[in-house]
Amino acid sequence: MDSVHIQNNMHVTTGNTPEPARAAARSTYRHGDLHRALLDAGIELARQGGPDAVVLREATRRAGVAPNAAYRHFANRDDLLGAVRAAAVAAAARFMEAELAQVPATGTATQQAHAKVRAVGAGYLRFAQAETGLFRTAFGGRFTVQQQPDPALGGATGLNPFEHLSAALDDLVAARALPAARRQGAEYLAWSTVHGMALLAIDGPLRGTPQTMLDGLGQRLLDMVERGI
Repeated sequence: MDSVHIQNNMHVTTGNTPEPARAAARSTYRHGDLHRALLDAGIELARQGGPDAVVLREATRRAGVAPNAAYRHFANRDDLLGAVRAAAVAAAARFMEAELAQVPATGTATQQAHAKVRAVGAGYLRFAQAETGLFRTAFGGRFTVQQQPDPALGGATGLNPFEHLSAALDDLVAARALPAARRQGAEYLAWSTVHGMALLAIDGPLRGTPQTMLDGLGQRLLDMVERGI
């Protein structure tokens, strides 16, 4: 099965569910690459325990260096967490891109536009379930909708998750499947709906629900999003 590389030692399969590559924690680092080693350690901490688990001292321990060495690359714990969060947001974008890559090139403009909206939502839900720690890190804190988006938050295409959703909705308008008068603010409504389902599945009453049932609920939710926009 082919795969596309995701930033920070993760891979997304272009088949069904993206799967992270689990690399062993590094005990040493290459000369001049301590920044990368610390960031990789921080990402693995977030993957295992969410944003609260990202601790600079533990990252230095995993990188195999003295704590003071980290301050040449990250001023404090918040500085490291910010870099880890950017990587997590970019990973979410890549999950969406893996789903978008499966949208058929055939069909009408309306069919393709609807398929793209569903792909973005499906990628978001898959990211929440497959990379729960990174999902919490990406969207449980300081991620904001920026007027001038940070390129570090983008996936392979350079678009962050919010931009992917916005582009899909713009395609609906271009295909005349969404009235222009209803376009403004539609991304916030769609995002809120899908995010709510993601939280119910990982932290709420749906936690522990069989995956097949979650997949079915996710598809029905995306049906509702399409009809309700």
